[in-house]
Amino acid sequence: MAGPPATVRFHTDDPLAREPDSQDASGVREWTIDLFVDLTLNLFGEPGDSQIGSRAANVNTIDEVPDSSWFTNRILARPLSIDDILKGPAQGAPPSTGFWTIVAAKEVGAAPGFTIEDEARETWFISFDARNYPEAATGAILVANRIFWALGYFQADNVLVRVRPEQVLIGDTAQIRVMSGEVRPMRRSDLEEIWERAHASADGSYRAVASRRIAGRALGGFRYHGTRPDDPNDVVPHEHRRELRALRVFGAWTNLVDMKAGNTLDVLVTENGRGVVRHYLQDVGSTFGTGANAPREFDEGWEHLYQGNLVWKRLLSLGFVIQPWQTVRYEDSAAIGRFEGVEFDPATWKPRVPTAAFRHAQPDDLFWAARRVTAFSDDMIRAIARTGSYTDAEAPDVLADVLIQRRDKIAASYLVGVNPLVDFRLDESRRLSFVNAAVAAGVAAEPGNGYRLHWSRFDNNTGALTPIGDTHIASAGQAAPPASWPDAAGAFVSILISAVDPPYPGWTPVRIYFRRAARGWELVGVERRTA
Repeated sequence: MAGPPATVRFHTDDPLAREPDSQDASGVREWTIDLFVDLTLNLFGEPGDSQIGSRAANVNTIDEVPDSSWFTNRILARPLSIDDILKGPAQGAPPSTGFWTIVAAKEVGAAPGFTIEDEARETWFISFDARNYPEAATGAILVANRIFWALGYFQADNVLVRVRPEQVLIGDTAQIRVMSGEVRPMRRSDLEEIWERAHASADGSYRAVASRRIAGRALGGFRYHGTRPDDPNDVVPHEHRRELRALRVFGAWTNLVDMKAGNTLDVLVTENGRGVVRHYLQDVGSTFGTGANAPREFDEGWEHLYQGNLVWKRLLSLGFVIQPWQTVRYEDSAAIGRFEGVEFDPATWKPRVPTAAFRHAQPDDLFWAARRVTAFSDDMIRAIARTGSYTDAEAPDVLADVLIQRRDKIAASYLVGVNPLVDFRLDESRRLSFVNAAVAAGVAAEPGNGYRLHWSRFDNNTGALTPIGDTHIASAGQAAPPASWPDAAGAFVSILISAVDPPYPGWTPVRIYFRRAARGWELVGVERRTA
């Protein structure tokens, strides 16, 4: 009798470039995540997988995140110009300048706003600056929108607009939910209250961000743990998705403290003839040093809303326990708010409420995220900061300076946490090259005694490794191949690379695999261990 078929290590489509949505999700239903329940669960419980320490479950064989309905590789993964980033998710013309008709009141978020339909019959969500805080909230939305798009997340198309009260009409179907929970038709007095809360310019107009309605059927938000039960393609628990774990780094960089289900959106779209749920970080405006209605509280980014150990310390000391945020100095910028990079520590940064994805983040996830943060050059960051369209000429520089400081601290903190070798290549002469990402970022020096390389043939059917050549030492990211070499089509070689006298405990050996293809040797595997 024939035995079970052999299980190969690498398949013909490895490394997977896109995570497939193989099932039709057209039957998915809309749902509402109760924000109070979600906050309580994350603040006082530990939802999701109780076992901490597992590797992200959606990485491919070269330890990268494939494109998916969650994420699109952009910066670092492919050439991305400053113009590309400044355009971001823009899809077409801004709202028409004629009359706007309010079709719905705003139900989520603290910023004053509403939903309108313009004369071109396109739907837009309008968000204003809070009274007495001109440009703060709208500037943060515009800048963060470009950053998170470049990082790879699905983002809405946001446009800066000017609104005059006389161009806004209340539609017959517009409704508003009042404090009692009652839903009633929207009145002129409700609109006047919005104008009162928003910041008016000297000419009577209001600066706002118009967010184009996302195409597809809105389904509600997603959680940072578990899966959506009615989506047959949502099979990886969200706490084990690397792009969600990475928000621990991206959130720290931008001070995105308000990471909750209410700021996300799942949308049902049609791709290749089947229904697919696409996942948006819909609202990343609660970033940098300002919130929707005022500058950040001094402890935001430093503490969760509730931390039991700090509560007891303050009670026992009668409030005399001094925390780091109480001595921080902030640059005086009304448009940017309380945002600094001198005292910032990425390892201790905290959002308002913890998430399961953050709790499960491993050193290799943080390394992956830090590489993308460090891919933003100074020029890129300064150009993105100017998309806030601040009238204060110094505000973009204040914002950019802090982002650069925080970027560099993230590099120093996370690029050395694992073996930082990347960009492995075998040329036609079979010469190996690689880059030390930590050295390239200027946060570490090359190991003084170089790297030790072990070369092997690899049997893809059995997993057997057969040494070829002698172990030797390489330096400066270059290594000549051994004399004996498998060169047939489909052959595999494996190389184990370790730093001689590694300067950091996380610099454990990394094993890489190459396969001989028609166009040369292609990288098909990277095993990056964590200490």
